[in-house]
Amino acid sequence: MVKIGNIELPEFPLLLAPMEDVSDPPFRRLCKMHGADLMYSEFISSEGLIRDAMKSRKKLDIFDYERPVGIQIFGGDEEAMAMSARIVETVNPDLVDINFGCPVKKVVCKGAGAGVLKDIDLMVRLTKAVVSSTHLPVTVKTRLGWDSTSINIDEVAERLQETGIKALTIHARTRAQMYKGEADWEHISRIKQNPNIEIPIFGNGDIDSPEKALEYKQKYACDGIMIGRAAIGYPWIFNEIKHFFKTGEHLPEPVIADRLLAVRQHAEWSAEWKGEKLGLIEMRQHYSNYFRGVPHFKEFRKKFLEVFTLEEMDALIKETQQFYEEYMAQQA
Repeated sequence: MVKIGNIELPEFPLLLAPMEDVSDPPFRRLCKMHGADLMYSEFISSEGLIRDAMKSRKKLDIFDYERPVGIQIFGGDEEAMAMSARIVETVNPDLVDINFGCPVKKVVCKGAGAGVLKDIDLMVRLTKAVVSSTHLPVTVKTRLGWDSTSINIDEVAERLQETGIKALTIHARTRAQMYKGEADWEHISRIKQNPNIEIPIFGNGDIDSPEKALEYKQKYACDGIMIGRAAIGYPWIFNEIKHFFKTGEHLPEPVIADRLLAVRQHAEWSAEWKGEKLGLIEMRQHYSNYFRGVPHFKEFRKKFLEVFTLEEMDALIKETQQFYEEYMAQQA
């Protein structure tokens, strides 16, 4: 069993990564249904929370069915981070996570996210400010360093543990890599072998199949894996990995009916959370992902992009299901 403070997780838990404009409550709910053990909100600006920015506040929405769930914050100012941690505490998540890994320029330019990788002392001060401002367990997600010439994750891991964080997730790339190139998990393995490190260490980067998850589990000996992009449009990956761990066998791939059900659930929950029109407009980014690799979906994708009500969605799902039933019968 893995523990983050008083949160008990299964042996070798699978975590859903916090992803901007993706990891909202409807998507998290779907991933929870399909086996995710711990999830995080989209990252939230500490300054946005303090200004009472509507978008930032909306990201604080969490629901009991998705627990355990953490809320992730980012920022480069100690006082703002401390204040935002206290605001986060009011919605009663299971933990607070600090983002020191986001490589996006608009975040880095504010001295936040991966921008803090250039200044470990500041990283430590920001973390202390959060830890001292909340009774909730505090965790951190970060990267190996700014670039290949300044990998500092060994020092970061030890010093952040000293501040009182309860777990550390390491995306095994530098900021300079962004999301390109291969993630280097050897650094994660080295952190795990450090006798001074007592907190759980979770690995992140490049896990996109049950085989790779098992290989990395065995090779790098981390305490769990965080999955991000591979879960977009494919929430089944969590249970597929768990099944492969137990049996060495693959679950059947989701068929058209499974994919359409996931789309319907995602759309319904998005409409409930955001309102029907906005919820279905924001679903548009997901359709291609749910049907990646499915033949002849291009025509249906155009139709899904024109859906504005759940009633229209139901009619289109029925039409899509009928088409693929006939198509599969022809292929048999």
